[in-house]
Amino acid sequence: RFAVSVGYWEDPYIQYFVRQAKERKAPEINRGKLARYYARVHGVSYLIKAFLKKTECNCQIVNLGAGMDTLFWRLKDENLLPKKYFEVDFPMIVARKIHNIKSKPPLSKPIMESHSGDSLLIDSHSLDSTRYSIVGADLRFSSDLEEKLKKHNLDIHLPTLLVAECVLVYMTPQQSANLLKWAASTFPVVMFINYEQVNMTDRFGQIMIENLQRRQCNLAGVEVCRSLDSQRERLLLNGWETARAIDMMKVYSFLPQADVKRIEGLEFLDEKELFEQLMQHYCICWASKDSSNL
Repeated sequence: RFAVSVGYWEDPYIQYFVRQAKERKAPEINRGKLARYYARVHGVSYLIKAFLKKTECNCQIVNLGAGMDTLFWRLKDENLLPKKYFEVDFPMIVARKIHNIKSKPPLSKPIMESHSGDSLLIDSHSLDSTRYSIVGADLRFSSDLEEKLKKHNLDIHLPTLLVAECVLVYMTPQQSANLLKWAASTFPVVMFINYEQVNMTDRFGQIMIENLQRRQCNLAGVEVCRSLDSQRERLLLNGWETARAIDMMKVYSFLPQADVKRIEGLEFLDEKELFEQLMQHYCICWASKDSSNL
């Protein structure tokens, strides 16, 4: 929300989910973190849009651990909605999101506009419309997840894109492996995008882990975040045909340089080295399994 308010990227919907922070953060947190968020948003979005264009939107997206993400609304504005867009998160998070959607017309109206047929199905822990569904489920139990998604008309024969941003790292390696295996074995044409930590065994990575632990935030799956190779391997070992991984510094260098210059002018940061270290400790990985050579 803060990054959007400063002008890093546009998102007219985030204001309906997150209150504006009252205090400004320290400059090094601003520039370092906000530029990383900028790279994350653009990097993930680039891959999602590539998938949508390749499938001509005849596909479905499953956003795992979606939280207060606004991608459905932004894709609708760009006329890039897939056949169906699913979000999954813990029932408590889902209840909060549904409450916001119900009480705010700028969120509910686009859902109604893309809905056809009978009345929309909605209760405290799930919402189901023609093009958009929110499901309350625990990603650690893939059979329960699949059952709930199928109730909301998940079509396993449709090309499917699964997105997980800082989600797998909160599960044990075995739990995330089960989820990845389930996805690879369930859909004939499927892509997985994963954004999370990497290079976590060096000193900088250890400090990151310690800082999170001090805030009672344990990364149960951090051992898979050793390197770009370990990130790729976990995908290939769990049934994916191809897998790639790049750190966020590399992603940052691939972004349109005119826009990068624009965001670098938004807030001054002289700690270039710290910023680069931070970017080298996050990555985007993507994997695919493709029976029809998309």
